[in-house]
Amino acid sequence: MKNLLKGGVAALALTASGAFAADDMTLQLKWVTQAQFAGYYVALENGYYGEEDLNVTIKPGGPDIAPTQVLAGGGADVTVEWMPAALAAREKGLPMVNIAQPFKSSGMMLTCRKDTGVASPSDFADKTLGVWFFGNEFPFLSWMSQLGLATDGSAGGVTVLKQGFNVDPIFNGQADCVSTMTYNEYWQVIDGGLGADDLVTFKYEDQGVATLEDGLYVLEDKLSDPAEVDKLTRFVRASMKGWKWAEENPDAAADIVLEYDETGAQTEEHQRRMMGEIAKLTAGSNGALDPADYDRTVASLLSGGSDPVISKAPEGAWSHAITDAALN
Repeated sequence: MKNLLKGGVAALALTASGAFAADDMTLQLKWVTQAQFAGYYVALENGYYGEEDLNVTIKPGGPDIAPTQVLAGGGADVTVEWMPAALAAREKGLPMVNIAQPFKSSGMMLTCRKDTGVASPSDFADKTLGVWFFGNEFPFLSWMSQLGLATDGSAGGVTVLKQGFNVDPIFNGQADCVSTMTYNEYWQVIDGGLGADDLVTFKYEDQGVATLEDGLYVLEDKLSDPAEVDKLTRFVRASMKGWKWAEENPDAAADIVLEYDETGAQTEEHQRRMMGEIAKLTAGSNGALDPADYDRTVASLLSGGSDPVISKAPEGAWSHAITDAALN
């Protein structure tokens, strides 16, 4: 188990000789310590942050932690968040800006029991679907709107079960389908006793409704401060170095994550399996947001019928300023 301040130790040690003082930076994760965030823990463990004169603190998330609120309250300099939640928060007045996008693909999907009769999205009607909330529901609601399915439980629509961050409803009969990530909850279903042949999965990516996940966000005013821009550039450069190392060394990256898990709840098997799946989602990204991926996300969020996730196309919601500087 590691101290999360380790990343700046090498840099801080030099202050004794008066050489320099490392710049402090705090990163708020979207969820608990796991391989979903391996690139940041690798950058911490391998000294990449220290090499950039940064003293980085990584704050795990959890079911009671909203990254957007932490960012708004000044509890973090940077947060990991899904774009739907970030754009919804921006429209409500919180000026969040995407400065980097380590995840190229979405890992979100619905996992259904085959014995419920669900074989395609057309079979969702009159079924109960487990959905995560706290900002994670936005892609789902957009998808249902595109399918023309009401989400109020009315006949011919779907009943939405507010799913906790587990897959219990698929086992206890509360839901026909549950929300899962390719790298986490799907394997909880498998480990719970249902085989792949017992399940039907619908990846948001395959359904054309995928939205961007796990981007790095800051408040807009940081981008008008040259000193903050410099810190963020160094942070993104070190973080992407960590992500690419994690892709190339998935088992070792998972082991590093385990060292930083202060809860002791994670297992080697689960984290190594998770890292293998995560590497598929970060593959192809150099950290810079692809405008086409952004446009697809916005289009999906605007297609929410009478109650879209956002009411208009955002302006200024992303910037290449940091990644341009970090990659050059």
